[in-house]
Amino acid sequence: MSDEQKDPSSEDVEVPVTEEAVPVEEAVPVEEAAPVEEAAPVEEAAPVEEAVVAVEAVEAVVAPEPEPMPIVPVEAPVARSGEQAPGLFLAFNPPEVSEDAPPRRRRGVGEDPAEALRKWQPITRLGRTVLSGEIVTMEQALRSGMPIREVQIIDALLPNLEEEVITVNMIQRMTDSGRRVRFNVMACVGNRDGYVGLAIAKGKEVAGTIRKAIDAAKLNIISVQRGNGSWESSVGPGTSIPFKVTGRAGSTRLTLMPAAAGKGLVVGQTGKKILELAGISDILSRSKGQTRTTINYALATYNALIEMNKTRVSDDQKNRLYMVRGRILE
Repeated sequence: MSDEQKDPSSEDVEVPVTEEAVPVEEAVPVEEAAPVEEAAPVEEAAPVEEAVVAVEAVEAVVAPEPEPMPIVPVEAPVARSGEQAPGLFLAFNPPEVSEDAPPRRRRGVGEDPAEALRKWQPITRLGRTVLSGEIVTMEQALRSGMPIREVQIIDALLPNLEEEVITVNMIQRMTDSGRRVRFNVMACVGNRDGYVGLAIAKGKEVAGTIRKAIDAAKLNIISVQRGNGSWESSVGPGTSIPFKVTGRAGSTRLTLMPAAAGKGLVVGQTGKKILELAGISDILSRSKGQTRTTINYALATYNALIEMNKTRVSDDQKNRLYMVRGRILE
């Protein structure tokens, strides 16, 4: 009886299971899932973006153009002594010059510095502070830490700068179209009281290149440390340098040493021009290398003054050597 009961039950179970498993596999074919992806093509979304862009383009064309802002002229600052840079004060209050006085000689071409200051529209932060009267001296401008990018800043803070052309060289180059001539000019500026600048410029015309070199020298202006560093000098402020320093340029090595008052500038003619504009009247020197190269000799002298500013000196040494950086303020 147990065997007879098992046979019909097994037959009943196997028949429906096998019949139902076959249609399940046929009901979900893999190939029929592809039309789902085709129902949402990506290409059909493009016309929507193009329509939005087209609408924006139409609105941009239809929209009226904005009216130009009126140009308001900047009024010249009120010229008051003590509240303005000295160059600006002289530009807006020029001193009376007699008819018999000879005209002031200027090197190169270009606009007069006083006239340029009256039309000056500063584009840098330092220039705006100088024009507004917040900075009125060169010492304040250097302590601010802001770079000097405009020539008018130097003309406003140091109006009594003297200009000197160190050398003018003609450079010729042969090309397919012929011989091309250019000029190489080195210029130096200084106020003979602690400030000096040096630069080189190149150009096609001599006058324009000289003006370009002078403007570049104004942007490279530095303060010079002076003092009484010679053991031969008497106690008191000196007109020499506080200690020995060496400057290098190419193969030229120039060592500047303190000298006693009245010794004079014992240095080459090129270095003498730079030191005179810097306000140094007594010095000793020793040079090595190709000292006949005018440009390298001038750069070595200028670099020696820069190296002197990099030397760290204690307050006790500053008092003992009577060191002064920049102008001697009375």
